[in-house]
Amino acid sequence: MTEQSFSERLLAWYRGNKRDLPWRHDVTPYRVWISEIMLQQTRVEAVKTYFLRFLSALPTVYDLAAVPDEVLMKLWQGLGYYSRARNLKKAAMEIVSRYGGMLPNTAEELQTLPGIGRYTSSAIVSIAYGKRAAAVDGNVLRVYARVFGDARDIAQEQTKRAFEAEILRLMPEESGTYENGQNDCGDFTQGLIELGATVCVPNGTPLCEACPMAEICTARREGSVDALPYKTKKAARRIEERTVLLLTDGAHLGLVRRPENGLLAGLYEPMNLCGAYDEDAIRKALRDFGIREDAIGAIVPVGQAKHIFTHIEWHMTGYRVELSDLLHPAEIVFPSLREVEASYAIPSAYRFYMREFSAYAAEKH
Repeated sequence: MTEQSFSERLLAWYRGNKRDLPWRHDVTPYRVWISEIMLQQTRVEAVKTYFLRFLSALPTVYDLAAVPDEVLMKLWQGLGYYSRARNLKKAAMEIVSRYGGMLPNTAEELQTLPGIGRYTSSAIVSIAYGKRAAAVDGNVLRVYARVFGDARDIAQEQTKRAFEAEILRLMPEESGTYENGQNDCGDFTQGLIELGATVCVPNGTPLCEACPMAEICTARREGSVDALPYKTKKAARRIEERTVLLLTDGAHLGLVRRPENGLLAGLYEPMNLCGAYDEDAIRKALRDFGIREDAIGAIVPVGQAKHIFTHIEWHMTGYRVELSDLLHPAEIVFPSLREVEASYAIPSAYRFYMREFSAYAAEKH
């Protein structure tokens, strides 16, 4: 197979079959950057609405650099992996101060900015600037492994680097940017990702009959599609038992702020305890936290929920704790439901419990 035949097949297929996605209109480095960060660990369909809302509120890198943290977190609420949003703002501030508001046009410079690694920098460089740079994600690794029958372990960094070099060799020559109507490098990058996302799919049977590489695909010819790509299994996620407490007087919800580092850093959440607590243990924990015994009323079970992070799985049991007054430690804030919805970015891990509290508050008032 020649480099030309591979790239020609891919470009023709992509240009005739690409999905209509908002970040593929009015292509700019800023829009490409925001979309690529949002698409990390998040489904395309889920990103569409967030992308449009984010760009409406923060249309330029200057707006992003100046946005208050609370507003930024609210715009990001529901996308998860909130460190992505924090890094976006940090990077925007550097872009404004170091580069006069223009994203760098080399992968090397982009990688000096917070939250931008090899894949994201290559995606920006190829899609926004029309340069030759191999953006290799899981979709691309899968397509390459199957088309070329490569059984090397894609969990290994050396395999990813080898694939990256081969894909760069297959890439067409630079042909300019979208500003002059053509971007072969950007279309090649998006085409590979699109092929893996919609045809050479990760779960289920790939749609080989619709694939532009069907005639030249080694895995299809040799019957090894199900075996490729090869990847060693990850270690199992750690299970954590959590007890979630909805502290309330009926109209307000007690929230605490997580530490500035680590999982869900700096976000507000319902008070919760690590471990499985019964009612007596909950009362003791609340007293230890500084809540008066005589203020603690009924403790009502509100159900169980589960949330999966990359390396941790929370198994949660929730309780509504009815309080007779809200004069408690300063670490707890008690916004109303309306204030929570308007100003607090509650992690999606607590979606079940926030729905329960909304229903309870509506019933009480």
